[in-house]
Amino acid sequence: MKITVDIDKNCIEDEIVIKCAQINEDILNLQKLVSSFNYSSIEIELFKDNIEFYENIENILFFETENDVVKAHTRNEILTTKRRLYELEHILPHYFCRISKSAIVNVKEIYSITKNITASSKIEFRNTHKIIFVSRGYFKPLKSKIDDIRRLTR
Repeated sequence: MKITVDIDKNCIEDEIVIKCAQINEDILNLQKLVSSFNYSSIEIELFKDNIEFYENIENILFFETENDVVKAHTRNEILTTKRRLYELEHILPHYFCRISKSAIVNVKEIYSITKNITASSKIEFRNTHKIIFVSRGYFKPLKSKIDDIRRLTR
């Protein structure tokens, strides 16, 4: 892969252009990674008791499905979203990761993982009592994502 940087003093807004023969998994991952750098101010539409909220995406600890309702957990609240988990997977920044058929977690907010070889492993978050479980089949991709995030933020 070739990377070219053109400096244009007349440029008003930074722009990244990806030229490729075809879109593949690497290109999609690169696009998602680059797009995620602007997510610090992105808000997501959430609901509680018919009140619409706009929550910063970085404040979300995890999303989980319960009785066909997708819930967004922050440190202190549980809100709902009209989106399905598969839709969220496509729009969330790279630091979110699927951890089971019914949950997506914000990897940057994970404080600890208590590994369980025979069952789901427990995930805990900073400054909250909330926990969630990662299924055995999703543990390895989660661990890889955690390593990637730590490598990128050094």
